[in-house]
Amino acid sequence: MKLTVYTREGAEAGREVEFDDAIFGLEPNDHAIWLDVRAIQAHMRQGTHKTKERGEVSKSRRKLYRQKGTGNARAGDAKSPLRKGGGTIFGPKPHEYKLAVNKKTKQLARRSAIRYKLDGDAFRVVEALELDVPKTREVAGMLSSNSANGKALVLTNGIDDVFYRSARNLPGVRVLPADQASTLDLMNAKTILLQEGAVEALSNALRPAVKASAATDAPADDAASD
Repeated sequence: MKLTVYTREGAEAGREVEFDDAIFGLEPNDHAIWLDVRAIQAHMRQGTHKTKERGEVSKSRRKLYRQKGTGNARAGDAKSPLRKGGGTIFGPKPHEYKLAVNKKTKQLARRSAIRYKLDGDAFRVVEALELDVPKTREVAGMLSSNSANGKALVLTNGIDDVFYRSARNLPGVRVLPADQASTLDLMNAKTILLQEGAVEALSNALRPAVKASAATDAPADDAASD
């Protein structure tokens, strides 16, 4: 698979980059995407929800009135969950929201997300924008020229602090190293711009592991028989 490289002005640069079909030429797997996105969103939850139970409410433990002879229903103390201001029955408690997803599934989910963007013409390879100092106008011009409007994700070759600071004030724009973008980042973006120098980093991060061959040659028996 070959993709055209575009300049910062949005014109074709006259060259192409090779995308390995073994990595990006797959049939998207919706279930893998769902598993990974669900795990990512679960990890984002703080899990600090808490309500006071009967033993934690600051109220008297004295019985409100005698058991019989008042004409009222029987009642205990004011901490009863049936009374206003009482404790909560089986209320939420702090706990972790953690779901395990193996590495192969995560890779498959990210490759599937990129494949969807490729099929939807929402993925473009652009020349790297070299900046000595942060310049938001330069980045905004590059995004506009390459039709990256709305939610845009720019994948860089490693951490590019100057580019990040140039784009952080642009609404809806995210800048991430190519090998660190998650499935949720890829799916949330309306347009993805991949810097030309980050193609190899992205490919290496998503390349499926190759199992080593278990076959071994048996040692030859050179011993002479009598």
